[in-house]
Amino acid sequence: MTEILPNFIKNRAHLTPDREAIVYKEKRLTFKELYEMAYYRAGILTGLGVKDTDYVGFLVKSDLETVLHLYAMQIIGAKAVLLNNRLTAKEIAYQLKDAKVTYLITEELFQEKVIQVKEKVLEISIYLKEDIEEYTYIEPKEKDYITLDETCTIMYTSGTTGLPKGVIQSYGNHWWSAVGNTLNAGLYEKDTWLCTVPIFHISGYSILMKSIIYGMKIVLHESFDEKRVLQDLWKEKITIISVVTTMLQRIEQATSEKFPAYFRYMLLGGGPATVELLTRCINKGILVYYSYGMTETSSQIVTLSPEDSISKIGSAGKPLFPAQLRIVNPLGEELGPNEVGEITVCGPNVSKGYLNKENHLINGWFFTGDIGYIDSEGFLYVLDRRSDLIISGGENVYPAEVEAVLTEMEGIREAAVIGIPDAQWGQVPVAFVVEDGSAGSEKWIMENCEKSLAKYKIPKKIIFVSEIPRNASGKIVRRDLRKWVEEQKDFYLR
Repeated sequence: MTEILPNFIKNRAHLTPDREAIVYKEKRLTFKELYEMAYYRAGILTGLGVKDTDYVGFLVKSDLETVLHLYAMQIIGAKAVLLNNRLTAKEIAYQLKDAKVTYLITEELFQEKVIQVKEKVLEISIYLKEDIEEYTYIEPKEKDYITLDETCTIMYTSGTTGLPKGVIQSYGNHWWSAVGNTLNAGLYEKDTWLCTVPIFHISGYSILMKSIIYGMKIVLHESFDEKRVLQDLWKEKITIISVVTTMLQRIEQATSEKFPAYFRYMLLGGGPATVELLTRCINKGILVYYSYGMTETSSQIVTLSPEDSISKIGSAGKPLFPAQLRIVNPLGEELGPNEVGEITVCGPNVSKGYLNKENHLINGWFFTGDIGYIDSEGFLYVLDRRSDLIISGGENVYPAEVEAVLTEMEGIREAAVIGIPDAQWGQVPVAFVVEDGSAGSEKWIMENCEKSLAKYKIPKKIIFVSEIPRNASGKIVRRDLRKWVEEQKDFYLR
């Protein structure tokens, strides 16, 4: 039986019209005002020709106008393809083509990049947010109800092959993610969630969904600034903040005061924090819930419960109420307590597949590729985030993608990329390169990377070597490269 719910944003405006919904700079909107402004934009999208079957790309920054457009998409039932605005034109063009996007909503800030995209994706229609008043309005065909298996959003994540894949996130995925969070952490009448993470990430978009599902106010920042975070913490009486480790570090370092009693918790994602940092946070009244999740799980799927946040410090916690968790060996067999293996998850917040790709689930379970174990009390400990994956400032960097760019360059025969610890970003990529004598300098290689890779993916150092260590099957032995770096006492990046 297909599950049907009222249109989220329309229903929220009906239930709590006068409740404050969002604060952005000096602008404040109630849920009724939010809905009405989104409805107008739904009419603009309709006037542009957007239908509920269309995939619409969004290359935008995190601001109120973006939020209104994304809610407008839900009003008419079109599918939003959220693009990481830090990617290069080449990377964006690939995703637009792969998703068969016919409309792109963007803004003047990205005009230079958009011109390059247009050269690669000729059939796309491009519209600027700033020109909204110039477009024709046609009364939108509003969806009064949605089915939970309908596609809401597409977010791209790279696989181990280096080719990005569009994760299909249904309304049901977002619904159960929100339900799972509140069953774990509770919902208070005065809860206010500060969104300072990008909306094009699942961490940011999930806050928008929680807002209209819970009827909860959010405070939106365009980008992260620890001083503004601390100002709004007191001014807006923030109770919850989503952060990655580098953000948590900067917030903790920026204040010597204890957090106010009404502040409930930091929801930490994008890689674990050190026990030392978590302890310092606790001493300042900053409760941190470490969570484990990914784009494919529509945000968190394992989270530390409030009562365990101190006694199980360093753990990712237990699965959210609607979800399940298993550790398996290479044969897919479930392992016992404290046995290390691959983390697999199952639940209604797990994506059913990738856009235009075969189903990625095995008997309903998603094999994350991450390594960890579950202790005797059922708490997950993550040992490695997809052993090869590099998490830099909360952004995923897949070595295979960077290696593919490097080996395309003249004179480079082989390349291997690893992540090394970095005080500011958690990890940064470095590259080992085998060249035939005709390759350019380190500077030349880095400049060539800029043509194809986002800045955070570009190796911070190029190390020329005679060969890349490989095992019998020809796979790169990255642990040998990491060991080499660890043994170089004078190896540093800055």
